[in-house]
Amino acid sequence: MIELGLARITALLRNTPQTWKAIHVAGTNGKGSICAYLNAMLRASRVSCGRFTSPHLIHRWDCITINDDAVSETKFRHFEELVKRRNDEQRLGASEFELLAATAFEIFEAEKVEFGVIEVGLGGRLDATNALKHKTVAVISKIGLDHQSFLGNTLEEIALQKAGIIRPKVPCVVDASNTPSVLDVIREQAEAVGASIKHADLESADFGGGLGEQLEPHQQQNLLCAYEAFHLAYPEHAMSMHELLSVGARATWPGRLQTISIKEVTGRAELVLLDGAHNPQSADVLSAFVEKRLRLLNRPITWVLAASAGKDISEILKVLLRDGDKVAAVEFGPVDGMPWVKPMSSATILDSIENIGITVSARHDAQTNVIEALDWASKTSCDGPLVIAGSLYLVSDILKLLRV
Repeated sequence: MIELGLARITALLRNTPQTWKAIHVAGTNGKGSICAYLNAMLRASRVSCGRFTSPHLIHRWDCITINDDAVSETKFRHFEELVKRRNDEQRLGASEFELLAATAFEIFEAEKVEFGVIEVGLGGRLDATNALKHKTVAVISKIGLDHQSFLGNTLEEIALQKAGIIRPKVPCVVDASNTPSVLDVIREQAEAVGASIKHADLESADFGGGLGEQLEPHQQQNLLCAYEAFHLAYPEHAMSMHELLSVGARATWPGRLQTISIKEVTGRAELVLLDGAHNPQSADVLSAFVEKRLRLLNRPITWVLAASAGKDISEILKVLLRDGDKVAAVEFGPVDGMPWVKPMSSATILDSIENIGITVSARHDAQTNVIEALDWASKTSCDGPLVIAGSLYLVSDILKLLRV
């Protein structure tokens, strides 16, 4: 289950030095991409770094990387056991995510990294990652409506929780495309604790060299956030802005507008689009990409969709679907290390499509059978555009399936 609060993680890490400097990244969308861009910039500057992001996509230990590689299962389990033993001895009752974050911090210390790039798990103020001892820069990406039961029902309430990562005298980079009311909340929090704010504003950025044309607007925005954070954290770097932006742009982040082949599973020759869009804001980004790149000659899109239980799936569907599209609904499998995450029933997804008044030309309830969903979608699409979306946990299932 999700248990926000810093008491347990602080106790777990009481005797862990954390000699490395941290770049802490919060927000609703774009956090993982910003972390990937930052990691690429640090490595290009020959700076050793660890990265901690969530959720994992293949194995639990994939969410912890040292320099360019995920930690080995052996190393992960060694430090995880150490942390779990400490938790048991102190009877802390730490949550699964707290144990995972503590494991990451222990590994970073053991590996003697110079920087740790840390993605917030949920919210910010009470998230386990906020137990960082040496923040160099905080980053707040685009904020939208998600996890309202934990963070609040308005953008401003959610922004206040995200802004809880801001520390005295630690500069904070903020995505300037956030709404004015969100920016006001973040500014007020920064002023209250004595921190400076740096707005990552695309209007004042010069990507140059055609780089901007290669990236979608949200990717440009996330890349600029990463650049501004890197520049503040490592001001002595020798690379130019364009060089750093180019390095970041080459970084890959699975499950975000990712083009993949499912030929080995379904026989479909054409590539498909895989995206973890799981809230209305990320669905907007995916929809803009689909409208510009895939809805050519008014061809319908075939979708394979899943969602986590409790999500406002109707708002996501309104953004993604058009009359005449085809939909296979499916349920993702158990999530290792996150037993509280449950899939929305596939029948509920299909019912929601009908309830919002969109008329699809074909639909299929694959229940828990991901391969069946892919087979149906491949045949039904008639070589037309096919998109898999709705959940990072579905992305995980697909990537695991393709690795078999």
